[in-house]
Amino acid sequence: MSLMRSRYALSLPSANLFLIRFFSRNHNLVAVDDAVSSFNRMLNTNPTPPIFKFGKILGSLVTIQHYSTAISLFQQMELRRIPTDIVNLNILINCFCHLHQLNFAFSVFAKILKLGFHPDTITMNTLIRGLCNSGKINQALHFYDDVIANEFQLNHVSYGTLIDGLCKIGETKAALQVLKKIEGSSVKPDVVMYNMIIDSLGKDKLVNDAFDLYLEMIVKGISPNVITYSTLMNSLCNVGQLKEAVGLLNQMSLRNISPDVCTFNTLIDGFCKVGEVEKARSVLAVMIKQGVKPNVITYNSLMDGYFLVKEVNKAKHAFDSFVRRGVEPNIRSYNVMIDGLCKSGMVDEAVNLFKELQLKNMAPDTITYNSLIDGLCKSGRLCDGWDLIDEMHDRGQPAGVITYSILLDALCKSHKLDMAIALFTKFKHKGIMPNVYTYTILVDGLCKCGRLKDAQEVFRILLSNGYHLDVRSYNAMITGFCKEGLIDEALTLLSEMEDNGCSPNVVTYEIIIRALFKSEKNDMAVKLLREMIDKGLM
Repeated sequence: MSLMRSRYALSLPSANLFLIRFFSRNHNLVAVDDAVSSFNRMLNTNPTPPIFKFGKILGSLVTIQHYSTAISLFQQMELRRIPTDIVNLNILINCFCHLHQLNFAFSVFAKILKLGFHPDTITMNTLIRGLCNSGKINQALHFYDDVIANEFQLNHVSYGTLIDGLCKIGETKAALQVLKKIEGSSVKPDVVMYNMIIDSLGKDKLVNDAFDLYLEMIVKGISPNVITYSTLMNSLCNVGQLKEAVGLLNQMSLRNISPDVCTFNTLIDGFCKVGEVEKARSVLAVMIKQGVKPNVITYNSLMDGYFLVKEVNKAKHAFDSFVRRGVEPNIRSYNVMIDGLCKSGMVDEAVNLFKELQLKNMAPDTITYNSLIDGLCKSGRLCDGWDLIDEMHDRGQPAGVITYSILLDALCKSHKLDMAIALFTKFKHKGIMPNVYTYTILVDGLCKCGRLKDAQEVFRILLSNGYHLDVRSYNAMITGFCKEGLIDEALTLLSEMEDNGCSPNVVTYEIIIRALFKSEKNDMAVKLLREMIDKGLM
């Protein structure tokens, strides 16, 4: 009943969103027509209006992202030999950069110099941003060096853009070097620059380095803000240091910095990911008490946490509370619910939710389909899983290796090996490259169904094609050998496994030790048991 209520309660915002987009799109078209008409009138006016008036029209077109139109109008100015200025040339550079036509952008830069104009910080910032947004970070660094060598002025935006570009591609060390270069210039580093690098260090799991940079900020008199603390908390949560993350919340209080929804969501998500949902709820209580309104991310994290600790009813209650709290669920909300319900064996409820999101004109993504297909297959409804794959194709979301691996696993576990091999061959012909996980499913299925020679052949293909096998792949093959009583072959593979840089785990040893005891090779079993203890696997 609650799902029916949410379906109708949430249909109006979706309609409103459609209307907003419709009117916004049409308003832009009217604005473009008005701008072009005004521009043409000005071109034919005698005497020619001041150049800044042309710039205003070009700038308005850039605001609504009609870059090509702005370029076309500028070219008409040139044909009429109307003198330009640095402002209009900067607008032109900006247009070319947004269109990723950097050669033209730099041609305009050369024209600025040729006409005797002095490039300003807007010129430099636009070019640096254009290079960074086009992924040409090395060229951006070279351009930066040339700019400094020629004593052009840069500002906070210039350095911030460069640091942001470097951090986005994982070049954190280079970003730190740029930060050090700033200190030797007239520009002072600010909290935004530090936050970007702290975030990048956190993503690299260099939490200690991130903290060192945070302390450096404070020593240099740069006050951390809510983003600094939220970023540090996220880094700590990602490496499981939740106690330290909560400690930062107390530091924020001492500095009179109010945590925002992002700060609280970071902590809630951190606790939920390790199954400490009650602590997450305590954070939620503090959040509400401080007047910070939970959003869709808050509830998604809670639902994830509840499913993790098998509290399905609480997850469903959290989903139903969206409407009461005036929060709009998104595709991630449905994905969490569908995946959680499927893993809890409640596939019919998952199917109903899938239908609901389609009725609300929300497009299921690959994650939605994969979760539901996995649930259907594991509940023995392979035909329904196939139907969803056809639907994916019809919706322009062709199934990938993960989707086919789910079906392959279901076929193998249903002992439908011929169908599994046919499917494996089919998706290879479709140009979908199987990964190690896919091959492991097939090896495991073949071994469990007594087709050891076929499994060995697949395993040989894996090795000969240079795949980096993981412990699951070796365990599947070792299980096959042990099942057929081929313990020498299993021991040989154990040795090869270590030679290939793959460390055996507890399961690997247990498989072989059990087989050795079964074959009454007790001495060898005890030897492997001691080896297992020496490696700290017990």
